[in-house]
Amino acid sequence: MSDLRTLPVPDGLDGMRVDAGLSKLLGLSRNAVATLAESGDVLLDGSPAGKSDRLVAGAWLEVTLPPAQQPPEIVAVPVEGLKILHEDDDIVVVDKPIGVAVHPSPGWEGPTVVGGLAAAGVRIATSGASERQGVVHRLDAGTTGVMVVAKSEHAYSVLKRAFKERTVDKRYHALVQGHPDPSRGTIDAPIDRHPRHDYKFAVVSGGKPSITHYETAEAFRAASLVDVKLETGRTHQIRVHFAAVRHPCVGDLTYGADPVLARRVGLTRQWLHARTLGFEHPSDGRWVSFDSEYPADLQHALDVLRDADG
Repeated sequence: MSDLRTLPVPDGLDGMRVDAGLSKLLGLSRNAVATLAESGDVLLDGSPAGKSDRLVAGAWLEVTLPPAQQPPEIVAVPVEGLKILHEDDDIVVVDKPIGVAVHPSPGWEGPTVVGGLAAAGVRIATSGASERQGVVHRLDAGTTGVMVVAKSEHAYSVLKRAFKERTVDKRYHALVQGHPDPSRGTIDAPIDRHPRHDYKFAVVSGGKPSITHYETAEAFRAASLVDVKLETGRTHQIRVHFAAVRHPCVGDLTYGADPVLARRVGLTRQWLHARTLGFEHPSDGRWVSFDSEYPADLQHALDVLRDADG
């Protein structure tokens, strides 16, 4: 059943484009709002509004939303390369391979971490949305490395709070183009969805506070291997922040990386790896830390650069 929303335009959205304003107001993507406007499902004071029309404070909006989609189900399917690094009654720590999403989502038909764990007979917490039960943090499908999933309801609650309060030690390694200057520093820049490309994120005024600390671990002629510590955990944060300072992750064509360099080192995805994850164990509070080795494609890229410099 369709969902009709009727509401006044807030003062803060006065003069904003319909697609941008409704995206903020209803939590929809700008592309989704544009589709609704093209279908005549967005009315402003009773008249159809186009995506580029301007909102007027106090005017009445009528938006007809399509029926809500049922969340995708978790399907137990073995995942090649998914390694369990640690398991106890409360948590399971895994090494996520390339091309694997953490949980099902609309449009994703590939393997998932939760599906792989189900196939391995690992029972995880039932807390959280039905398609991502037990999931307390995520990695992009194109990012490899270490992550934790809650098995008990207590662990889910404790770990969710730890990630929210930023008491988790999340360290990544990234191979970025060029040489960041200074070689050790902090990128503090707000991130939100890209104003024109809904599938991307960008540094934008008014975005969510986002802080990335980094230190150069090894420098090559064409690139630098950096050790990254996240203070916040925004979607695509490392990729967006280094692209914003003109040092995109090698192989990250979405965020402006050089395709020639990517081909030279044999990469078909961004060089980004969740190297270390540390946190207080939810059962007794002791500090635990887990590491993930580089997968073959990332190690190969480093070997090519070292050989070229040698």
